[in-house]
Amino acid sequence: MAQLALRDIRKSYGSVDVIHGVSLEVEEGELVVFVGPSGCGKSTLLRMIAGLEDITGGELTIGGERMNDVEPADRGVAMVFQSYALYPHMTVADNMSFGLRMTRHPKAEIEEKVRHAADILQLTPLLERKPSQLSGGQRQRVAIGRAIVRNPEVFLFDEPLSNLDAELRVQTRVEIAKLHAALGNTMIYVTHDQTEAMTLADRIVVLRGGRVEQIGAPVSLYHDPDNLFVAGFIGSPRMNFLKAVANGDGTVSVAGGNVRLPDLQHPPAAGQEVTFGIRPEHLDAESGNELPITVDVSEELGATTYVYGTVEGGEPVIAERRNREAPRHGETITLRFDPAHARLFDRDGLRIR
Repeated sequence: MAQLALRDIRKSYGSVDVIHGVSLEVEEGELVVFVGPSGCGKSTLLRMIAGLEDITGGELTIGGERMNDVEPADRGVAMVFQSYALYPHMTVADNMSFGLRMTRHPKAEIEEKVRHAADILQLTPLLERKPSQLSGGQRQRVAIGRAIVRNPEVFLFDEPLSNLDAELRVQTRVEIAKLHAALGNTMIYVTHDQTEAMTLADRIVVLRGGRVEQIGAPVSLYHDPDNLFVAGFIGSPRMNFLKAVANGDGTVSVAGGNVRLPDLQHPPAAGQEVTFGIRPEHLDAESGNELPITVDVSEELGATTYVYGTVEGGEPVIAERRNREAPRHGETITLRFDPAHARLFDRDGLRIR
């Protein structure tokens, strides 16, 4: 049995539906990431699991027990919010132990749990400091420590890195991954940053408009997206999308050339408009189909260069090139790709190949 299960979960505010029948099973010890654009319902869904939002319809179970009407404190979950929400007049140790002191845990037990969490998060030298004496990353670690001492069945993270600068985001992301490996607890993590999702998750749940678009392992979603939305959302830079027309024989006309797509079991009918997708890193092949582009900008990032340009017809393209000289603005270059890496989508955005 799954440790946490959502069965046809729905949420409405009056006549406005915001979560539309989400179903998901999370196994014990799994780290699942909810990802999607702002307003897709990921934080609302997390707050419903935590008990901070009422469930309009469907069923939530944790450890096999129905939780729809159970108080947040009795659900066996601990939540880490986007804001640190630390008491400024308390020390790190007091902030971490506050929940346990309110529930009248024995003093010796509280001290042991705080020490254990501080050791895991490398906070031991900071236990007597106040939040004003800590960096942003340290404050977020204290907030995580406050959750650890409760020893929850499920950790819930609601965009915990949003207030950190770029370097601290990377550092803290690594620390959360190490924390999951060390503790082995079930974790559900919400973010709009697909890089966080790709690097942290055992499985990713891609949400849009309160609905699940696709669930799967990060690599699976990256290479085998079910639709145009997932293909464009997962990956940085995003997949290139070009207008194309099917020829009815397993080839498509795209950017002034014809491309034969291998293993296309059900070729779209001749004349059907489709979308041709290819990821930036797949436009750096030594041989294969040619794609001429006119260069707008080149971004040199050491061994990798991102080339931004346009194809015939003016559609934008991004190419990732390695160990090559950066082309200049206005220059026309020929990119090459293996059609096996291309993806094809129909007019409704659903994957054809």
